[in-house]
Amino acid sequence: MLFVAVCASRSFVHLLLLPPGSPALPIWPLAKGQDAAHLPEAARAWMTSVAYEPAPGRVLLVPGADGAILGVIFGVEPDDAPSRDPFLAANLARDLPAGAYRFEGKLADPRLSLVGFLLGTYRFDRYRKPDIRTVQIVLPDGVDPAEIFRIAEGVRLARDLVNTPANDMGPDELEAAARELCGRHGGWFVSVTGEELERGFPLIQAVGSSSPRAPRLIDFSWGEETHPRVTLVGKGVCFDTGGLDIKPDAAMLIMKKDMGGAANVLGLAHMIMDARLQVRLRVLIPAVENSVSGTSFRPGDVYRSRKGISVEIGNTDAEGRLVLADALALADEEAPDLLIDLATLTGAARVALGPELPPLFTDDDTLANDLMRIGFAENDPVWRLPLWQRYDRLLDSKIADMNNVASGGHAGSIIAALFLKRFVENAKAWAHLDIFAWTPSARPGRPEGGEAHAIRAIYGLLKERYGA
Repeated sequence: MLFVAVCASRSFVHLLLLPPGSPALPIWPLAKGQDAAHLPEAARAWMTSVAYEPAPGRVLLVPGADGAILGVIFGVEPDDAPSRDPFLAANLARDLPAGAYRFEGKLADPRLSLVGFLLGTYRFDRYRKPDIRTVQIVLPDGVDPAEIFRIAEGVRLARDLVNTPANDMGPDELEAAARELCGRHGGWFVSVTGEELERGFPLIQAVGSSSPRAPRLIDFSWGEETHPRVTLVGKGVCFDTGGLDIKPDAAMLIMKKDMGGAANVLGLAHMIMDARLQVRLRVLIPAVENSVSGTSFRPGDVYRSRKGISVEIGNTDAEGRLVLADALALADEEAPDLLIDLATLTGAARVALGPELPPLFTDDDTLANDLMRIGFAENDPVWRLPLWQRYDRLLDSKIADMNNVASGGHAGSIIAALFLKRFVENAKAWAHLDIFAWTPSARPGRPEGGEAHAIRAIYGLLKERYGA
């Protein structure tokens, strides 16, 4: 019997997708108030005896006469629900015992339900004994298993990298992960370090110089030279103390996720390369640790960037935009058809839109509309905020071309995006996404911890534009 397997984490849940028609226990989707006449009499009787109400995501195992499981009733949202969660099926990954199952009945979106199921199996168990269950699901009609597996694997990679603590995920380890991914797909890899980094990327060097873990620029390419050029830039601050403008202890607790932009870019790169999209892909990751030492860069210092723009340091805790500036300048030099950066850049983005909805910045209306449309369709939403040019003056400096922060504290996410915009001139289209890369409390398909934000939306966009 043909099947496809994926390990959703290092060893937590092995999920087997079985071909249509395989023997399996039925899962009956049921909404509150829906007529249950399509269920077997034994299932209806069991619902009554245990007073089961089919709340969205709620699972009820139905026993047969012999005590074995007869089937599963699964609460779903009614057809007229104002805001459905396409990932509700992730609760099945959490609640089902080992066995083989099939959906029997209408699902609002079988493909997203299965993606949600896969993402719901994720656990980060690198440092603890894994809890292994084997669950099998019959593949719904019309769902491409290769496609959902590459998406799930890209998300898993991003989550694993973000969840790994900084003692095991510094610039060296991030480079190793990128190098392995590049090699797996047959790309070309370069790492810029030492004197070459100091000469060519002074802002990256300045931020990373305080740590004994050497800074670097990770740079790899994949695909045919003749294909449209798509460049992804990911912020790779492997831990952020805030530098000399040190963060309070509470704000430092999850700063291992400050390389979440890099992690997400690598997850997205896997999807692109595995799908063999018709693009010339380039991935740039400035990998540093923002530490405190005698060699730390200081408030008031001035550095000349790769682009030649001089930058006064108003705050060392605004380091992400500095390392991105040099990487974006390099990316922009070859005028890519599409340049996208992802970064855990500002707390202001969370204040504005919360932890679930990353702000999107771009001057390209078509790009913005397409990303928002596809993001909502893929249950990976983004929301456009303006590159409000009148705020650009707030980055003025009295002694340099610009400051890395604005005075006053207003519109922090917009200000950061405007800072980055100064380093992009030649790209045919550019978008910046200020992601959180973290789920603070679990939701269906999104366990607490490191998260992939916006990459399924971006992959959907690239597949639509550059599909094989």
